[in-house]
Amino acid sequence: MAATSVIYRRELGAYIRSPWNWAFVAGTLLISGILLWAFAMKGELLSAQVLERFFLTTSLVVGVTAGVLSFRLIAEDRQSGALVLLNTSPVRETSIVLGKYLAALTFLALTVALTAYIPLLIKLAGKVTITQIVVGCIGLLLFSGTVLAIGLFASALSPNQVIAAVITAVIAIGMGQFYQLAGALEDPLRGVFMDLDLWMVHFQQGAGRGVIHLKDVVYYGAVTYFFLLLAVKTLEAKRWQ
Repeated sequence: MAATSVIYRRELGAYIRSPWNWAFVAGTLLISGILLWAFAMKGELLSAQVLERFFLTTSLVVGVTAGVLSFRLIAEDRQSGALVLLNTSPVRETSIVLGKYLAALTFLALTVALTAYIPLLIKLAGKVTITQIVVGCIGLLLFSGTVLAIGLFASALSPNQVIAAVITAVIAIGMGQFYQLAGALEDPLRGVFMDLDLWMVHFQQGAGRGVIHLKDVVYYGAVTYFFLLLAVKTLEAKRWQ
């Protein structure tokens, strides 16, 4: 745990000190606001419908943010040679993966928290509850945290950031299409693919509407654990290459 804590503090400090990261957060907030205005501020909509559209559009933006944060985590260290130093030190791969993941997740949680000013404005102008806003933000963090784990695995697998970005996009977008694929299948495959869907089933039909289900929490936790485990095993295999 000591090694994990050291890596976590180092990585989080690098996030906080980088002006580019704050510019990226500002861009995330700007795009979220623009998309809300484009897709939710036209026509007569109830405040609950506006809030639902906010979480729909913002989940896509925050998902991209998570992907961008993730694919550089290990691939950048591999390109700079820092990963060699980590591999030759008495630090386990689990500590490397957890430290980097938790630091990126903390910064991502800050980004999600900053987006909450938009639903708070919706509350002031309409009739939505704080519970709906909190649940939606928790759902955003669960969804984006899962994308972050996918990107971390891709970063561990890839020799550079470009390939890591492509792998992250393919896996995340592919898992986000399981709902559409399920519509063309018959049971029991229909149910299997719907349960594996990354976005529509477990976010948009739940937390995106202000309701969070235990099955969604379990799903995101399980998928995150799976890809973090893959990242650890990938680093262990590459250590001996």
